[in-house]
Amino acid sequence: MRPLTRAAEPTVAARRERGPSIVFIHFEDRASDSPVVERVWRSHSERTGEFQSMASANWGVVVTRLRGETTFHIRGPETCATLAECPPEGEWLGIQFRPGSFMPLAVPGSLSDRRDLALPGSRRRFSLDGSSWEYPGFDNAEAFVERLLKKGLVVVDPVVVAALQEPSGSLPDRTRQRRFQRATGMSHATLRQIERARRATALLVGGRPVADVVFELGYYDQPHLHRSLRHYVGQTPAQLARRERQLSLLYNPDPA
Repeated sequence: MRPLTRAAEPTVAARRERGPSIVFIHFEDRASDSPVVERVWRSHSERTGEFQSMASANWGVVVTRLRGETTFHIRGPETCATLAECPPEGEWLGIQFRPGSFMPLAVPGSLSDRRDLALPGSRRRFSLDGSSWEYPGFDNAEAFVERLLKKGLVVVDPVVVAALQEPSGSLPDRTRQRRFQRATGMSHATLRQIERARRATALLVGGRPVADVVFELGYYDQPHLHRSLRHYVGQTPAQLARRERQLSLLYNPDPA
């Protein structure tokens, strides 16, 4: 199991220069050794506020604890950036699945762009596929996912996984393109653009110069990077540098 990481936050010096911190949602996350799980995360909010929800190629499940109630949601990917409102004093636990895996009962395309499927439940358990399940936790998420796999509630399309593992791969066959769209909720090109924009954001937030990011990630020029970040992240490189608004969970998608 890899070490825990935290979403990027301003340094102490930067916070002093910019005044009150923009951070009101605190994230903790870790990578996973599961073949179908990319990230496990948890968070809590200090107060209500707007945050920038970035595009994401991942679908996932989220356990929400808010106002004394616990709910379980299946969430699809996000193909563009949106502003989202966060309630105060909430707690969340999330499992982000790798593209190519999906739930047949809720394919990613049916839940894309901040739509989700809430499942019935109580404070301790929820109902899925006619059975009662315990809510997953931060430390036992992989065991929960393994049960989903064994029961066929999460499946993997090997054609999609093979396409994602080939950096310059394409899907010329229409049948394979449809399978990719069904399994991920988006086209192969869109998925790659989202992942590149998130890598660019992680580099910029980490202090990398804009020109270096343009060259390293293969953007045509700085306006190309600007347009991509506006669409998929919701902020320009200058806005990211000024830390105008808190971002949703941000991590390096290619950990060393």
